[in-house]
Amino acid sequence: MNDCVKTFGELPAELYSFAGGKGSILSKMYQSGYPVPEGFVILPSAFQDGQLRHQAREAVDQYVNSIRSRHASALFAVRSSALSEDSAQASFAGEFDTVLNVKTDQDMSRAIDEVRRSAQSERVKAYSAVQGMEDEHEIAIVIQLMIPSEISGVLFTADPITGSRREMTGNYVYGLGEQLVSGEADAYSFKLARPKKKYDGPGEFRKYASKLYKLAKKLEKDLGRPQDIEWAAAGGTLYILQSRPITTLQAGNLETYEWNDSFSGDFLWTNTNIGEAIPDVMTPLTWSLLRNLDEESGIIPGYYVWSGNICGRAYNNMSQPLSVLAAFGLNPKGGKIGKMMSDTLGEIPAEMKIPLYPFSKYELLKIISKKLKPYLSKMKHAKKNMSSYLDESPEWCRNIEEKLKRAETERALLSIWNNEIYPYLCNAWFALISGGRDSAQSSSSLTSQLTKLAGIEDANLLLSNLRGKGGLASLEPIIGIDQVMKGRMSEEEYLRNQGHRGPHEYELSIPHPGENRDWLTKQIKEHKESGIDAEQLLLKQQRAHEQAFRRFEEKFPHKVKWLKAKMEKASEYANIRETTRSEFVRVYRTARAFALRAAEMTGMKDDIFFLYLHEISDLLAGKEPAVASIQARKQNYETYKKLPPFPSVINGRFNPFKWAEDPDRRADYYDAFMPAETDDAHTLKGFAGAAGRVEGIVRVLDAPEDGDSFAAGEILVTSTTNVGWTPLFPRAAAIITDVGAPLSHAAIVARELGIPAVVGCGNATSKLKTGDRVAVDGGQGIVQLEPRQTPVTSEEENGKLIE
Repeated sequence: MNDCVKTFGELPAELYSFAGGKGSILSKMYQSGYPVPEGFVILPSAFQDGQLRHQAREAVDQYVNSIRSRHASALFAVRSSALSEDSAQASFAGEFDTVLNVKTDQDMSRAIDEVRRSAQSERVKAYSAVQGMEDEHEIAIVIQLMIPSEISGVLFTADPITGSRREMTGNYVYGLGEQLVSGEADAYSFKLARPKKKYDGPGEFRKYASKLYKLAKKLEKDLGRPQDIEWAAAGGTLYILQSRPITTLQAGNLETYEWNDSFSGDFLWTNTNIGEAIPDVMTPLTWSLLRNLDEESGIIPGYYVWSGNICGRAYNNMSQPLSVLAAFGLNPKGGKIGKMMSDTLGEIPAEMKIPLYPFSKYELLKIISKKLKPYLSKMKHAKKNMSSYLDESPEWCRNIEEKLKRAETERALLSIWNNEIYPYLCNAWFALISGGRDSAQSSSSLTSQLTKLAGIEDANLLLSNLRGKGGLASLEPIIGIDQVMKGRMSEEEYLRNQGHRGPHEYELSIPHPGENRDWLTKQIKEHKESGIDAEQLLLKQQRAHEQAFRRFEEKFPHKVKWLKAKMEKASEYANIRETTRSEFVRVYRTARAFALRAAEMTGMKDDIFFLYLHEISDLLAGKEPAVASIQARKQNYETYKKLPPFPSVINGRFNPFKWAEDPDRRADYYDAFMPAETDDAHTLKGFAGAAGRVEGIVRVLDAPEDGDSFAAGEILVTSTTNVGWTPLFPRAAAIITDVGAPLSHAAIVARELGIPAVVGCGNATSKLKTGDRVAVDGGQGIVQLEPRQTPVTSEEENGKLIE
């Protein structure tokens, strides 16, 4: 038959892109066994100078007559299927013409011409302009047998406004569905609740509800996103007439890097943990690599630990793991699991309702069971080989970077990535997960027990010496600089051991300290000027730890043995957690070395960071890169960088551009379903990061590179900290952050150094200004702001201990 005209059953996958949204989806559904009325697609190549070619017209006649032979008095629907129609970005619903009840061959010819001409209509041009699309549309045409509908309707598999998956919502009318679309008839509404397909609606439709639910759920799964489905019922049979993505629930456009995962549905997002590790706006390459690693370890559908992306910033979709707990009858906010999650990922405001995904326990077990075995196998391998991996990692990284430099061809470079770097990086990723999980479980449990016995401040002090006889990897940048200053370590040795650690270590487009000798010179200069001795700070905190231990010993002599054993185990886990994180970063940074070598070989320069990982692989394999999209991606990346840091907790759909314009915006959390509230203007509340009370003058810093303005004894206030901020800590009288939790970097390092810290305040950087005077109570997680007066900046007035 003619290659320009294909039945739904004949259309091959390679021609889907030429069949338009409607034609390709109908063909996919028909070929997958869905109850789709038969029909065919006229491809754009069937037309010449606006007219249907002779051979194509013969094919149309033959297909129409074939359908007539099986259906007496057949009537047809002639619909547009523009290549841009019913896409993820734009539906064009109702913009192109549709002709119904077509009976004769003459009517068919007129209908085809009418539908094709509608691509040039003013309404299509206007809609295209709003969507930022070209107004010239290639158009295919769908011809389909009409169903003499007794009932017709639409069904949304998710709420198109909120994105909630808890219910499917629909409308129907008696007769043809065009009455529903045009508003000519009153519609009846119904709901199908998940996961038990409970029906809520008029009794007349109940007999079709279960079948529609099953078809809709399968369609959503097969097509990979929430669907807007048109259906009809006749003679006791339910038919699917069309399905398209719900365009309001799309995360964005990968081509242009316009991406906001909060738009994809009704979910709870947090960056309390990863926002500390990844404070920067991610380039496409960074995000795609982190997403790949998440895919390697994911067992919960839709749960990305490091790579949820809201306008370039990394977030966790907490609804997914919390929904798993709920599916198995566990309280997602309570119990030991809830406590451990809040310690690691931050507290969810008590008044905030968690949007839960309606997982079915049976389906969840089916999905997880497939992924759990390989996941556990990789975790077991990582744990078994942890010691050898940590020992060999530094040398492996040095060797692989040398090998990258020696690669002579693009394909050789790609082979190094595929066969050596990426597999090793995945092993490092599982070592990181393993080390972090054990540490979180141990520390969360011990913190809770000690707080009940000794109170929050002594519990904090007792856990402030987890470095033990060794040294936490997160403290090594501070200790190393101190050692270089005292002549006990060369600068070369420091850069070799710690050069991979920095404030931007997860953003591949930004050089790490080891690439820039001036970075270390600047740190040494600032340390000398501050007059702070990191070694003495650690000794001072160790004495405070020992005093707390003696108080515990006097009060609970029968629990001393228990405490020593628990602290030894907690220290072991904490060291593993921090060391695996450091070594993961070291291995991860070899991806930057690979990208730089690929850029050198291909002439892409810094544009390499605006390609996704798979695009770099294609480029090295000899395929054309997506260079046409790079400029748009750069522009969006720069736009994202200009936005202020987002709230730590985001509930529901979040538009950062509108949020940034609001002068009364909250920086601690955003809830699409709660009105904004103002709290006590003179009090900030966060997590108890490190015990101690101190008064002093605030210094608000956006980045550690601004540290030359930070005087010893000032109180450091910033959005978030990671290991790259560590060199500034010894100068701080106290630390206050927007983002953080008891197990976050700022809290751990501050405890070890004996610096009071309140972390995870949410809005500290928006409420506090440089020069403000505050009282910090690190043990209680409270910051009191004194009424603003003339700013005081002298070191004598800073860091005055309250007790």
